[in-house]
Order: sequence, then structure tokens, then C-alpha cells
Amino acid sequence: QVQLVESGGGLVQPGGSLRLSCAASLGIFSRSSVGWYRQAPGKEREVVATISLGGITNYADSVKGRFTISRENTRNTLDLQMNNLKPEDTGVYYCHAQSIVGRTYWGQGTQVTISS
Repeated sequence: QVQLVESGGGLVQPGGSLRLSCAASLGIFSRSSVGWYRQAPGKEREVVATISLGGITNYADSVKGRFTISRENTRNTLDLQMNNLKPEDTGVYYCHAQSIVGRTYWGQGTQVTISS
């Protein structure tokens, strides 16, 4: 059974940085489109950044220039480097993968809080 496990969340001040990491079982990342999503309190889950199976990255406008998504297929990890964090970046961040056969997988989420 495929499992995605996020880590790296926490509390940081505005302007700070965090690096989220997602570890996957069964080598799922090498055959999936992957991404990070987030859900703020009272809001719907939204896409933050994605990497297609071919390696094309896309970012939400709100994080462009501040966040960087990266995938390491040999280690089956997906990272999100977040710099210059803002209070509006607060939320639960989820790792996501969609395999080439259309199956979708989610991690359990990791809390990111930006506050002074």
C-alpha cells in the first residue's frame, strides 16, 4: 500500500524559511505527477506547487519566487523549500501524488504556522 509521509512543518516568524519533505513508499514518485497542497482554516484546499511526470513545475501565483518544489526519484522524496514566509502561508500542507494509471494518494498533512 502506498504511503506518503510529510515532515518539516512548524512555527516560524514572517520572513523565515521552512523546508517540507514527503517520503513515499513503493517508488510512487517516479511514476506520478506530484505536488504540494495546503488548506488554511476555513478555506478549501488549494494547490501550492506541482511537478508533472515530465518534470515541469508549476506554482500558485501567491508563492512564485518564494517556494521551490523538487523531486528526488531515487530517494522517493518530494520537497518544498519555502522562503520569505508570510502569515497567509499558514495552513496544513499536504503531499499529493497521482500515478500514471490515475490513482491519487495524499499524505496526512503537516502544520505550517507563520506568526510573530
